[in-house]
Amino acid sequence: MKNLTIIGRILFAIPFGVLGINHFIMHDFYLGTVTSFIPGLGFTLFLVGLALIAASISIILNKFIRLSCGLLAVMLVLFIATIHIPGLFNTDHMKSTMALVELMKDTALLGGSLIIIGIYGKPVNES
Repeated sequence: MKNLTIIGRILFAIPFGVLGINHFIMHDFYLGTVTSFIPGLGFTLFLVGLALIAASISIILNKFIRLSCGLLAVMLVLFIATIHIPGLFNTDHMKSTMALVELMKDTALLGGSLIIIGIYGKPVNES
């Protein structure tokens, strides 16, 4: 079972690393997907990309995993609140459908990050 947990943790982390790299490679694409009220849009995209890569490495190496998954959970909640939920109200049916798909994906990833925090949490002393 321990091997499955390790494999699952690594499989969970890899997409975050790839998405982080994509924030640098496909910068123009991501600029078109976020709302205009996010401050320092171009810089924020690079910062998010860097954070995703750092979280991915941290989770794979099992170093500072609770902190990384906690910060990842906060970031996912922010994505859901500022990008995906507003996207649901887009008048373009295709864009609102994609926002729903992204909302469901990030909700699942949020759940996964919380599960990892629970699995790799400090053991409770039982007296």
